[in-house]
Amino acid sequence: MNNSNSPISGTNNQNWVPQANLSTIILISIIFASCFCSDRYIPNSLLSLPLMGSTFLSMVITQWGIPKLRTLKCNQIIREEGPESHHKKSGTPTMGGLLIVPVALILGNLISLNGQSNQQIISISLITFAYMVIGGIDDLRSLRFKTNTGLSPKGKILLQAAAGILFLIWTGWQGWINSEIPFAFDKSLDIGVMIWPLALFVFLAESNAANLTDGLDGLASGCGSLIFTGLAIQLMLRGNEGDPALAGFSIAMAGSWLGFLTHNRNPAKIFMGDTGSLAMGAALSGIALLSNSLWPLFIMGGVLLAESLSVIVQVWFFKITKKLTGKGKRILLMAPLHHHYEVAGASEPEIVQKFWLTTFGLVILGLIMHPSN
Repeated sequence: MNNSNSPISGTNNQNWVPQANLSTIILISIIFASCFCSDRYIPNSLLSLPLMGSTFLSMVITQWGIPKLRTLKCNQIIREEGPESHHKKSGTPTMGGLLIVPVALILGNLISLNGQSNQQIISISLITFAYMVIGGIDDLRSLRFKTNTGLSPKGKILLQAAAGILFLIWTGWQGWINSEIPFAFDKSLDIGVMIWPLALFVFLAESNAANLTDGLDGLASGCGSLIFTGLAIQLMLRGNEGDPALAGFSIAMAGSWLGFLTHNRNPAKIFMGDTGSLAMGAALSGIALLSNSLWPLFIMGGVLLAESLSVIVQVWFFKITKKLTGKGKRILLMAPLHHHYEVAGASEPEIVQKFWLTTFGLVILGLIMHPSN
């Protein structure tokens, strides 16, 4: 059902054909092959083992957890103003993040059991867990009140900001965050104290961008696994300036979402919910900040950025035109961006595959332009 008063909505004419088995197999094969090549040709690279372990465990635990979540009546509530084709997804188990995030955190922490890297991984694990809890509260409120909106936007942002500030106080005290941001071609920019508001913005922006991207079967889990893999490999490419432990943690995250993807692909048997998507964004942010990889994350996460910007532009354009003309207008048929293509007539698997392909291209670009210091 279309809500004509919503600034993110447009016309509602959609059909999609369940498929995506082959594309999922190809995506998994590409990520595994990339890690095998990294281990073969890059010194000190040990990505394959944590990738295989987290993928397998995530796949098994998700399979086990689907009927458990269904028994607990953790079933997705579909927003009314979304595409009509999504209404048939109502009742699919959600909160899958509760199953896969712990897998990644436990295996990721086993990568390094002592030293500074271990302490950094613990800090990233805690902020990831905190965002998972925030997402869980949001999901539970949605389920309790039978609505697609749980926490208020302001309440969610305040909780995310509070967790992010605590993380930054801890890591800043330890001296783990560098104000000099390296770019490609030996270029860098020291932004001084501005690193702190930027770091907090990264947490808020990345987590909510991942949340917005989680709107089609397999979209966020596929893109997320590619970005985590890209961050891991670029850390190994940086040689002595890289961090094998953080790279291993990142690839454990990739494997966890990859295993989840085998059940989340179209037609999805389970959704990650805010429990998973907010945790994904927090983990990406924490890894990027502590490894000084904001530039690679910016490039590799281009699809997440586009999804977030599409909502911001849609809402503001609607509000401005409504104020000026008395009737709000929209740039997109519907936001986020993936819904625009749905309403335009593209099938869900087709959109997901193209967004995966775009992310893969951006990951390659990020690896080519990775910081050299």
